[in-house]
Amino acid sequence: MAPRRPRAAGAIPKPVERAAPTPAESGELYAALDLGTNSCRMLIARPKGDQFQVVDSFSKAVQLGQGLEASGRLSRSSMARTVQALQICRRKIETHGVKRMRLVATEACRRAGNARDFIRYVRRETGLPLEIIPPEEEARLAVISCASLVNPRTEQLLVVDIGGGSTELVWIDISKVPPSDRPRSIMRLSGGFDQPEGDIPQARVVDWISVPLGVATLKDQFGDVEDDAARFALMSWFFEEKLADFSPYASGTPQEGFQVIGTSGTVTTVAACHLGLKRYDRNRVDGLTMTSTEIDAVIRSFLNLGPEGRRADPRIGRDRHTLIMSGAAILQALMRVWPTDKMSVADRGLREGLLYAQMAEDGVIEEMKPIEGEMK
Repeated sequence: MAPRRPRAAGAIPKPVERAAPTPAESGELYAALDLGTNSCRMLIARPKGDQFQVVDSFSKAVQLGQGLEASGRLSRSSMARTVQALQICRRKIETHGVKRMRLVATEACRRAGNARDFIRYVRRETGLPLEIIPPEEEARLAVISCASLVNPRTEQLLVVDIGGGSTELVWIDISKVPPSDRPRSIMRLSGGFDQPEGDIPQARVVDWISVPLGVATLKDQFGDVEDDAARFALMSWFFEEKLADFSPYASGTPQEGFQVIGTSGTVTTVAACHLGLKRYDRNRVDGLTMTSTEIDAVIRSFLNLGPEGRRADPRIGRDRHTLIMSGAAILQALMRVWPTDKMSVADRGLREGLLYAQMAEDGVIEEMKPIEGEMK
């Protein structure tokens, strides 16, 4: 499938219009569920200042998109595994008495010919109101989840969200926004990428793209290549080809003032391995800045391990060892293309974006404060 991207200004997604929310009660809990091609993940949280406090969480590799590349449909076994995970999520929602929630499905359900049947099956078996969101909303939610990581000195921002079935890239110009307001200007994109003109300078989305290749779907493209190093190289160059039409500033953008934020399990795994963590520590990973040299060193170490070594490596994890090299191939391609030698690591994404968007819409979260410090 070809990447999806706007071809004119009118293609920038409009603000999402929803029914006016009923007033939220003080301390009310919110749920956000992200059903992707590979994983089912949920957060339950309450607003706290300009952030939120996580009360409960859930994550399980369900491989909903297994076999989708070949058949174009969700298999019975994949749907059954996913429904089992969603039943656990339903029990957590009921236990905590959550009334305000958004439960969304992404690329696998966007592509599957039987996705509507699956949504009805989920509703019948679990009672959960699962909705399929378009690529532009997925990209927008990933962007706002990273707002607090935007450096005040950043003028051009690229947010990259590597998923199981697709990869979203959003290029944002914040050069006209006062430095102290730049993180908050990203948060204001929660209503849509096409922000109205006004007296206050706004973040401007220059371009965005949704490449229908993620860690699971890219791996499936080259499953017949036996040589590990050759497969990795093919995956990386194949992904880079999909970016040919997405390089608004490819003709010599200076590195100064340019920030790339990467959000995905691949990025956080690479960061944790770079730090030498024996046990994953979100506080050390989220917000870390890595150089391209450091990223390449970790990727080379993964290649040197080989498939068996990666399977046995506790840093990579049992659920990720078959997908880490396709994710690393995407990451390497991105670092080849963009005019920077650094990436900010974000242990956050669609779920966090869903929570921020719901809370902002209800007016229960304070305006985000800018981070302090300089780009390193």
